[in-house]
Amino acid sequence: MTPSPRKVVLVKETVLAEAGSPAVRTVTRAAVALVIANPMSGRFMRDLSALIDLSPLLAERWLPQAVAQLDGPVVAYGKAAIVGVHGDIEHAAAVLHPKLGKAMRLAVGGGEAIIPSTAKVASAGARIDVPLGHKDNVWSFNELDTLTLGVEDAPRPDEILVVMAVSDGGRPDPRVGAGRLAV
Repeated sequence: MTPSPRKVVLVKETVLAEAGSPAVRTVTRAAVALVIANPMSGRFMRDLSALIDLSPLLAERWLPQAVAQLDGPVVAYGKAAIVGVHGDIEHAAAVLHPKLGKAMRLAVGGGEAIIPSTAKVASAGARIDVPLGHKDNVWSFNELDTLTLGVEDAPRPDEILVVMAVSDGGRPDPRVGAGRLAV
């Protein structure tokens, strides 16, 4: 059974123009932000398995809602976490790294490339830049982007804000070159 978050925020943005010109390609980005209790809050623990085991359940249950918001198939993905001030950065690492990636790849229908991520410890209302990268080719520069978001009342000191983001394209008007081994 998936533990219930205190709050779920689903975000969708569609980019139609860039720098005053219509986008070469309309890009839709979507994210699900989950505010969860931090069972490690306020105490140092070596065993972080409670957070490690929780993360795939979150992706299985909630990421399909973000994927469904896209206008096309998932091309890029990313993840991030903000740990409330009674936790530590390893709590974010436990949620983001050992098991979340596999569950995210299942939800998006594959993914050969590493899922870019970022994390920090911060107070409620902090924003985070969720890095996005091509799901199959880490060297495809056109999909390197970010989605910035935050939740005004999260994370509270004993919570973690977990974000999973997807995109159906790269930047709306990429002009720096496709990159090495571009797809």
